Amino acid sequence: MWLVEGELTVEEVDGFLGQIGELRERTGAIVQLFDARYVVDREHLERAVTLADRARERGEAIARDPAVEILLYAAGRRQIDRALTMGVSTGTTPVVAVVVDGDEAAAARRLRERLEPAETLGAVDREAVREFFDVTDREQRATAGGLADIVHERVALLVVGR
Repeated sequence: MWLVEGELTVEEVDGFLGQIGELRERTGAIVQLFDARYVVDREHLERAVTLADRARERGEAIARDPAVEILLYAAGRRQIDRALTMGVSTGTTPVVAVVVDGDEAAAARRLRERLEPAETLGAVDREAVREFFDVTDREQRATAGGLADIVHERVALLVVGR
């Protein structure tokens, strides 16, 4: 698994997603981009990839597209339209991309060419994460861990909600 970080400017989402589709076809890699403000840490994405892989191996995937499956696990949601909040949108956004399978190195290299270099993992917007993952003040007070621990739990519990 490769993580690619940077700033991304998107003028038109569908056109950009078409470019990502071409990249996937050329390299055989699975590529999923995230708005880095919703990603609490590297473990967040590692867990999503691991659980999405396991679901596909067991024939229990929620989505047909492996990249969308990773997105659903990272979002801790079964509804694609709600999970897309974590994806890219128009404008300039800090992003972190997951690249797995196929020619990961080539896909990561080509993706880096499209991004402005920046360290974005850690650019988390705590309030946006709390709202997106429905984390209440009460829940945060009740846990010995932090916000990242709660998000990791949401990712892991997606499979339980079936």
